[in-house]
Amino acid sequence: MSQFLVTDDSVQDNLSKSQLLTSDDFNSVLTSGDLRQKLEHVGRDFSKINESISYEYQLQHLQVELVKLQTWIAQEGLRVAVLFEGRDAAGKGGTIKRFSEHLNPRSMRVVALPRPTDLEKRQWYFRRYIRVLPNAGEIVFFDRSWYNRAVVEPVMGFCNDDQYQQFMRQVPEFEHMLFEDGIFVIKFWFSITKEEQARRFLQRRKNPLKQWKLSSVDERGQELWGKYTYFKEQMFSRTHTTFSPWIIVKTNVKKEARLESIRYLLSHFEYPGKEMPATRIMPDPNVIMRFHRSIYNID
Repeated sequence: MSQFLVTDDSVQDNLSKSQLLTSDDFNSVLTSGDLRQKLEHVGRDFSKINESISYEYQLQHLQVELVKLQTWIAQEGLRVAVLFEGRDAAGKGGTIKRFSEHLNPRSMRVVALPRPTDLEKRQWYFRRYIRVLPNAGEIVFFDRSWYNRAVVEPVMGFCNDDQYQQFMRQVPEFEHMLFEDGIFVIKFWFSITKEEQARRFLQRRKNPLKQWKLSSVDERGQELWGKYTYFKEQMFSRTHTTFSPWIIVKTNVKKEARLESIRYLLSHFEYPGKEMPATRIMPDPNVIMRFHRSIYNID
């Protein structure tokens, strides 16, 4: 008789055979009450399963809303750029996947540029990003963006101080030109605690399917935490503007961060059908908010 797990990947290895549900168990489940009873019988926590079910339900309906939004953007010929920034292992890639997995690839792109070539290093810094900005009717998701020069590059010594200072002077003007030209730019910063980052790094080292995500730059994230913090705060202070604000997302809880990020993008536009969603669209201000100079920040 085959056996199945109803569990999160992080706790799978800790389960004994007595906590597994069989195919017969599943076949006899007709209601959530039946499932709760089966799980409690084998000493399992139904609340975690219920949270996963709720997450999948909300995600599915939010992705339906994203399809509506994309259709409207394509029809209206709008240009939308969504920037995902944050420390390593903050969940940027996983969130972009949830944004994009059901969208029409003809009017959507995910951009994750490699290291600049020798030729690009001799060009104006913004030139390589201008080439991949959204066309009319298109959404582009940036898995890191021109803001590499604001944090990662100065922290790791990939640019000199003159290059950094020039970027910091130019980026508000660059984004104002995009704004005046009608390009919508949404800037997400995924905020994670040092302890949670360390835990996720450990998971990546142990998981052969995720080891490719770890690089030498990632490995130094914990060692250079304070330096990252300094340049991150400089970036917020000098590049948060009324026309291109920073949106801070608390990402210690990955699934929560994914849902609230999608909600923020949806709430930003008035598209047809928005008035009849199957789930909440307005984002939770306790999870996602505009940057402000608060006393307490988790990262």
